[in-house]
Amino acid sequence: MSRAETPASRRTAPTITTDIPARLDRLPWSRWHWTIVIGLGTVWILDGLEVTVVGNIASRLSEPGSGLAISSGQVTGVAAALYVAGACTGALFWARLTDRYGRRRLFMITLAVYLAATALTSLSTEAWWFFLFRFLTGFGIGGEYAAINSAIDELIPSEHRGRVDLIINGSFWLGAVGGSLLSIVALDTAFLPENLGWRLTFALGAVLALVILLVRRHVPESPRWLLIHGREREAEEIVAGIERRIGADRALPEPSGCLEIRQRGTVTFREIAHTLFARYRRRAVLGFSLFIGQAFLYNAITFGFGAILTKFFDVPSGRTGYYFAVIAVGNFFGPLLLGKLFDTVGRRIMISSTYLLSGVLLFATAWLFGRGVLNAATLTACWCVVLFFASAGASSAYLTVSEIFPMETRAMSIAFFYALGTAAGGISGPLLFADLTGTGRVGDTVLAFQIGAALMCVAGLVAAVLAVNAERRSLEDVARPLTAVGGEGGKGE
Repeated sequence: MSRAETPASRRTAPTITTDIPARLDRLPWSRWHWTIVIGLGTVWILDGLEVTVVGNIASRLSEPGSGLAISSGQVTGVAAALYVAGACTGALFWARLTDRYGRRRLFMITLAVYLAATALTSLSTEAWWFFLFRFLTGFGIGGEYAAINSAIDELIPSEHRGRVDLIINGSFWLGAVGGSLLSIVALDTAFLPENLGWRLTFALGAVLALVILLVRRHVPESPRWLLIHGREREAEEIVAGIERRIGADRALPEPSGCLEIRQRGTVTFREIAHTLFARYRRRAVLGFSLFIGQAFLYNAITFGFGAILTKFFDVPSGRTGYYFAVIAVGNFFGPLLLGKLFDTVGRRIMISSTYLLSGVLLFATAWLFGRGVLNAATLTACWCVVLFFASAGASSAYLTVSEIFPMETRAMSIAFFYALGTAAGGISGPLLFADLTGTGRVGDTVLAFQIGAALMCVAGLVAAVLAVNAERRSLEDVARPLTAVGGEGGKGE
């Protein structure tokens, strides 16, 4: 602990009264907010592109002549698990730096890491090289989860926070659509050589990341973060500039409410642990449950859907992208069409119902698959309906952990629940799913479906009891900052 962060120094740290959070929350939606959405949210499109391409080209990578000595199981199992492991590790590593050094600096660095690792993946000639840079690509993406969700929630007005967060996280599936269609072109040997097409898909991801990096230069640092770290003058300049831009053609409502905070530099790991597991332990159970359920379901299906189509329905590897594009569209429309309800009907009802509905529908899909009444098209249709609800629920997991914990621990909280939940469900999911579906026995695949369905239902029941009614409330009202005067030691639940 540095001298500046001792208990005595905290008591004598500067205290300021500010209305900046209220000023940000009362802003009407504007072109400036669209800049934030485009600059920050589009990275999930890249994530969707990455994950989907790998799942769909797994069979091609394992074929002789691909230029890479690797099996399909290694791509959908080992490489998928390493990507997720990298994301978990990266989330924890970068999140600590995000809370300490700011959102903007880190969301530039993490995107650069992703860009470099993706470009180097395209140059793979050995399995170990492919595995290494899949891990490092995930390492960069993991940092994005913490930095981006923190920045988005702290810049978007409270009235729109739920739907915007859901749609941005759901934009992953726009990338999945692109990845599915791109894989069709990449696997067409009449168009591209079999050892070149898959490399170009990764190279394209790097090019798109570079474009986003250029757009992201115009996104400011979070004024909320600046306030707490003794940089209130910068925070005031940013907010005043936003108000001038938005207020140039419309009248702005008056802000309501001020916050008194005691500025400080960093938060110790001990304080973070106490906040999550003592002060907000019910919320911690909620976050962990939501992430385990959605991580197992999505990572297993994302990496394994193409293999199911090929193994059970004899769909050529070059055609699986069409089917995946269909379920990706369903995934995107879930958050898009249901997102507004999270701000109107409310978080508790919508989170629990989307998880429970997707789980029940998945149980029904497993039953139909087990009876042998589905073909490739009808299985895809079933998954499309399941994932319409599951996608909204999964996106709400990120929204939940980014808004129900105090400002000073936000990035670390996102990273912690993402890492633990994804490690439990996202690493085990692809490995278990690949093992069960790889046997070629219908009963084993049905079991894989049922495990995913059960985890979603359990998470839905937990949300029904523990979800926080955060709709249309300021972040500081949902979880009082640790630095708020009179906030330390306050009741968390």
